[in-house]
Amino acid sequence: MNFLNFNLKKAFSVLVVILLPLISINMQRKPFETVWYNKPFSFLASLTQSVFFSFADGIKGNTQLYVNLIGIKKENQTLKEENQELRSLIQIKEELEKENARLSTLLDFKSHSKMELIAARVMSRDLLSDHNTLQINKGTEHGLKAGQAVITVGGVVGYVFKPEPLTSLVLLVTDRYSVVDGIVARSRARGIVEGKKSSTCVLRYVDKSDDIKKDDLIVTSGLDNIFPKGFPIAIVTNVENESYSVSVHVELKPVVDANKVEEVFVISNAANEDLSEKVSMKE
Repeated sequence: MNFLNFNLKKAFSVLVVILLPLISINMQRKPFETVWYNKPFSFLASLTQSVFFSFADGIKGNTQLYVNLIGIKKENQTLKEENQELRSLIQIKEELEKENARLSTLLDFKSHSKMELIAARVMSRDLLSDHNTLQINKGTEHGLKAGQAVITVGGVVGYVFKPEPLTSLVLLVTDRYSVVDGIVARSRARGIVEGKKSSTCVLRYVDKSDDIKKDDLIVTSGLDNIFPKGFPIAIVTNVENESYSVSVHVELKPVVDANKVEEVFVISNAANEDLSEKVSMKE
C-alpha cells in the first residue's frame, strides 16, 4: 500500500513538473496564437479544407469550361451560317452582274441592228434523243415560224425546228440534219456547213483548189435567206486534202458553245442585213 501511494505521489509530482512549464508557456502566448495541442487538429482541418476547395474549384472550372465550349460551338455554328449566307449573297450578286452585262450586250446588239429580232431564253437542251436541240420560251404566239434563224451576239446557234404556241425547238448547227450555206471569210471559198457531233461540224462540197486553212472563219453566205450574210458560224480546226477524193475534208468548231447559251435572238428578216463588213472589221 505504501509502495502504491508512493508511486501515485511520484507520478503526480512528475506530471506537475511537466505541466507547469507548458501552462507557463501557454500563459505567455500571443493573442490569436493557436494552442499547441490544437495545432494537429488545425492542420488536419486546414488540409481537409484545402483539398475540398481544390476539388470544388476544379469541378467549377471544368463546368465553366464545358459551358464555354457549348457557347463557342453555338457561336461557331452561327458564324458558319452567317458566312454561308454572305457567300450566297455574293454569288447572287455576281450572277446578277453577269446577267446584267449579258443583257446589256444583247440590248446594245439589238438597238444597233437593222434585223427584226425576237429575244428568247433557253429553257432546256436536247429534248429529242436523235437531235441536238434547244428549247426556248417563245413560240408561234410570239411570231416564230419554222426555219427562222437563231443567233447570239457571237454567232449562229441554229434555226427554229418545231415551233409550238408558247415554246419552240431550235435545231443546232451541230445536229446531223442541220445545213447552213457558208463561205470562208478570208478566201471567199464556199461550202455547206453540216452538223457532225454535239460539238463539231464539217464543211462539205469544197473543191481541192479552194484556199482553206486552219483557223479560218466560216461565215454565212446569206444565200439561204435564213441567216444574214457574213454572220460567224465556225472556225476551221482541221483540213485534210485526200488524194482519192474530189473535195477537201474540213472540220469545224462552232463559234457559239450551245451548252453555255442562255439567251438567243430569233431573226424574222434575215435577208435585210449584210454583216460581211462587220466581220471583216473584226478580223
